[in-house]
Amino acid sequence: MKETSAWVQPVESIPASLKPIAAMQKKHFGVVLNPTRWWGRMPRLFWLVALFVGFLERKNARLNPALRALLMTRVSQLCHCAFCVDANSLRLAERCGALDKVQAVSDWRESALFSPEERAALEYAEATTATPPLVTESIKSELKRFYSDATITEMTALIAFQNLSARFNAALEIPSQGLCDALKGKPHA
Repeated sequence: MKETSAWVQPVESIPASLKPIAAMQKKHFGVVLNPTRWWGRMPRLFWLVALFVGFLERKNARLNPALRALLMTRVSQLCHCAFCVDANSLRLAERCGALDKVQAVSDWRESALFSPEERAALEYAEATTATPPLVTESIKSELKRFYSDATITEMTALIAFQNLSARFNAALEIPSQGLCDALKGKPHA
């Protein structure tokens, strides 16, 4: 394994209980993802987190896949998580079929690429990620124009999950793996 400059080092070998997910990551991405090497110290906690995100990413989730990726990308940016920005940008590009939105996420207010529904969700994600959360009546009102209470609850869980993941990875200085780099230079769909 390549040496990292992180102050908490990744595990040298993946615990047996995480080998199935490591194999899946290697098959899909060509490598074991960096967070797995840090979370590997706590396999049970890793599986609990994986189950949580698996539920949020389920086929019949209330939020469509592109919106989930959009929100996860923006929260990753706000939390300064290099790995999360990379991984979620790749997911967003795959789900949108183009890099345009990925490249515009950080400046979404100035971009015409985002629908009113996406803008309301992005505003809410930013307000929820702030410390303390800055969810105003105006933000709530705009969100309720487009989403049901159940959908807002699921959206809040997704934002909270991404905050947990991004803050864990950023605090431990888990590096990006260049997952989204392969898409750069490809024509936009």
